[in-house]
Parts: sequence; structure tokens; C-alpha cells
Amino acid sequence: MSSFWSAWVIILTVVTFIGTFWVLFANRTRAPADPEQTTGHAADGIEEYDNPLPYWWFLMFMITLVFGVGYLIVYPGLGNFPGMLGWTQVQQWETEVARAEERFSAVRYRYLAMPVEEVIQHPEALRMGQRLYGVNCSVCHGADAYGAYGFPNLADGDWIWGGTPDAIKHTLVHGRQAAMPSWEAALGDEGVRNVTAYVMQLSDRDVDDSMAAAGKTQYDMLCVACHGAEGLGNPVLGAPNLTNGIWLYGGSESEIQHTLRVGRNGVMPAFGEQLSEDKIHLITAYVYSLSQ
Repeated sequence: MSSFWSAWVIILTVVTFIGTFWVLFANRTRAPADPEQTTGHAADGIEEYDNPLPYWWFLMFMITLVFGVGYLIVYPGLGNFPGMLGWTQVQQWETEVARAEERFSAVRYRYLAMPVEEVIQHPEALRMGQRLYGVNCSVCHGADAYGAYGFPNLADGDWIWGGTPDAIKHTLVHGRQAAMPSWEAALGDEGVRNVTAYVMQLSDRDVDDSMAAAGKTQYDMLCVACHGAEGLGNPVLGAPNLTNGIWLYGGSESEIQHTLRVGRNGVMPAFGEQLSEDKIHLITAYVYSLSQ
């Protein structure tokens, strides 16, 4: 916060406190000469007496204001003034995280020494992995890990980059960068439709045979290097299997055509610097267990 805005907050806060004190005391000390005197306000035949606040009410207001002044002296709240205790939310959060790390790290490191295939046999480890997954992964892949449009389903046994424990851990540590290029310039509009027909045919869908035949010729020239001659994909390159009816960006005719025209550039972020080795190991085990 700049010095100007810090001063602005301090002045407004102090003026508000002083004004509130003045209003309370001004109304407390003034007593009408006539106890029956009214303010002149009336509604439905009911008139308002011009009396001071009840003492207990006045006292509660005073306690609240005194507490507020004390709070602003001890804790931050007056612009850039840090408070006499020097307390901050960040410091409190870091203290609680450090306390939790000290408590649970020993348990997590016990599982780090086990292979993932063994870790998935321990329900406690899977519960820990599930909680870590929920905090770090569910925003993209969903709480149930079923994925969404553009985000892979982690529970169906179909893996773009491989589903072994080592492959999953590599994905978590280093991330992934998809690179499906745009083929519209090379194929043209007719070529896009033909290759789409052939790709749909690979997953046993009814298409125009002549279009699919023409599309196969173009597929063999442009697509086979990544997806393979039979369309089974290549986990080393992150090229999806085109024959199993599982589509990351949708498998309708229009969606496949869109993929061919503009390409796809999905990104899986790297968590190697964000999460410790033991946490990644537990998430790997949990994700691996979903398809077992």
C-alpha cells in the first residue's frame, strides 16, 4: 500500500472513531428538562421520546469502541502500521503449514520408500493421495477424476502419455505440452472432411466409404508418424489412440474437423517445484489406483 493510501485509511479510521465517541457522549450527557418531551416524530399515533440512550446500551457501545482501538494498536488495520505484535495472515498460514508438515511428513516419507504398486494396497496412503489430488488436480480433472472437455479422464484406463507409475509421475513432475498442429493449410477443406471421415471410420462409425478412402491416403502422409498406421496412438509423443472412441476434445464430426483445422495445444503444468517428492508419490499412487 502506498504512503498516500495508508495515510488515507488511517485518517478515515481515526476520524470515524472520534466522531463515534463524540456522538455517544453528546447523546449520553444531554438530558431533557421535561421527561415527557418528544422528538416530534410520530407514526401511527406513536410518539418518540427525546431521552438519552439506556446506560447498558451506552456501555456496550463504549466497550466495542475501546476494543476496536485496542485491536488496531495490537494488530494490523491502520494502513501500513503492522501492529505491536507484528502478526500477519501469511505468517499465521506459514506457521500452520509448517506444523502440519512436521506432523504428517514422517507418514508420507514412509510410503515414499514403497513402489507405487505397493502403496495402492494401503487405504491410508490412498486417502492422503486423494486429498492431495483434490487440492492440486481436481480443478481441471474433476473431483471424481473423470475429466472434462480438454482435460483427460484419469479413471478410464486410457492414457495419452502412458499410464505406468513412472509415466504418471513424470507427467506430474515435468508437466506435458500437447502439440497437435493445424492441418487446414495442407489438407484444404475437402481434405479435412475426408480425413475426418477416415478417423471416424477407425472407431467403427458409419461414414462415406469413398471419403474415408481418400482420407486414408492423406492420413498416411500426414498423421501416421504420430498416431500410427492403425491409429493406435503413441504415448511417447502424446498422440491419442483414435480407435477406442475416447475423445479429449470431442468426437463428433464437427469437433474432429475443428481439431484438424486449428490444432490443439493442451498444457499440463509441472508440479515438480510446487509439491515435494513424497506428495507427488502419493498423488501418483492415487491416480494410478483409479484405473486399476
